[in-house]
Amino acid sequence: MLVTAYLAIIFLLALCVALELTARRLTPPQPTPTAVANPAFRRFQKIFLRAYLLALWADWLQGPYLYKLYRHYSFLESQIAILYVCGLASCVLFAPVSGWLPQALGRRKTCLLFCLSYSACCLTKLSRDYFILIVGRVLGGLSTSLLATTFEAWYVHRHVDIHDFPKEWIPSTFTKAATWNHGLAVGAGLAANLLAEWLHLGPVAPFLLAVPCLMCCGWVVLTDWGKEEAEGGHEGDKQTLLGTSNGGVTHLSAKARFSRSFHEGLRCLLSDRRVMLLGGVQALFESVLYIFVFLWTPVLDPHGPPLGIVFSCLMAASMAGSSLYRLATSTRYRLQPGHVGRVIPEEKRAGVLAWFRLPLHLLACLGLLALHGEVSGTGGGEGGSGTRHMFGGCAVMMLAALMAVVSLFTLGKNDTDLRLEGTRGEGEMY
Repeated sequence: MLVTAYLAIIFLLALCVALELTARRLTPPQPTPTAVANPAFRRFQKIFLRAYLLALWADWLQGPYLYKLYRHYSFLESQIAILYVCGLASCVLFAPVSGWLPQALGRRKTCLLFCLSYSACCLTKLSRDYFILIVGRVLGGLSTSLLATTFEAWYVHRHVDIHDFPKEWIPSTFTKAATWNHGLAVGAGLAANLLAEWLHLGPVAPFLLAVPCLMCCGWVVLTDWGKEEAEGGHEGDKQTLLGTSNGGVTHLSAKARFSRSFHEGLRCLLSDRRVMLLGGVQALFESVLYIFVFLWTPVLDPHGPPLGIVFSCLMAASMAGSSLYRLATSTRYRLQPGHVGRVIPEEKRAGVLAWFRLPLHLLACLGLLALHGEVSGTGGGEGGSGTRHMFGGCAVMMLAALMAVVSLFTLGKNDTDLRLEGTRGEGEMY
């Protein structure tokens, strides 16, 4: 198993490099974007990415050895399942809070709160007390929700409202972040493996490494982002000017905007079948990923693989998938996808995506609770049959997601809004 894992990571990394080089060769040269040539934008982008990538790196470090750590503390699979459920349930509970906090507390302060809460989450891993570990999972759920919303909220607000850069430049930043994210995930697995197994520091070591990374992230947010706000205008200046006559106007307007966003998102979700199908695909697919995150370690661990290397293999496979997508949609193969994202109005996107995440976490919670019930029913031992049933359930969920995709593309077959510019009028849905 050890040799297989190392051969797999070497093969996958070589495949990623080959696919990336091929995709770049088949992509026609593009003129230098205006955003790249703008020094003010590039400086602003670097300030954001410096903090955001540190936060992502700290998050990935905690992936490979979480289950292994709980097993190291001699907890049963059913107890570990409850810990995972607590984390997912807290994501559901804190999803509304994570959308409201940046508006009420301030975006930069909420990013600092993320750094503190995630650091506390990592430090709870030093304890063998089950209740403290549950608290850590709750803090992890809060931190994950904040990571998914707050950093992006700060960037978009500064980009549009303060610097007045064109909105068309926003994707260039998040495309760059996504590219770095794949490499960070692979590197985090290797670093975690180095600490936990090569240096024999145990499964808690990657969590401890994440703490200084989060502190560095917090320092960048506190200093560099603080200077950025001082030079470009504080994010609350406009709200302060609007709310000087009434001290409660600012927070009430933030709550009102947040409530309106959620209500409009729900209305959009229920009124458009295409949006419902798109949400179903995302919820089913990502729920399977959450369940798989729980299952892969207990399935492989008895065979003694280096878990950090296996995690890097999974992330490298994801990177290869992204490269394959770029290759398939290049000018040579022209497997152009429909722009299914266009079914969600831009102004309602935040509210709709928040509702998408609700069934995602609920499905994952139900799956893990079902596994907990099967394991508990066997007398508290290891649930081999329960694990097999869960993989079967995941297969059924993926088939349901596939059927939803087919239905979505059937609905959009003659919808010009879902086709790329070059395919409109051709009578085809790509």
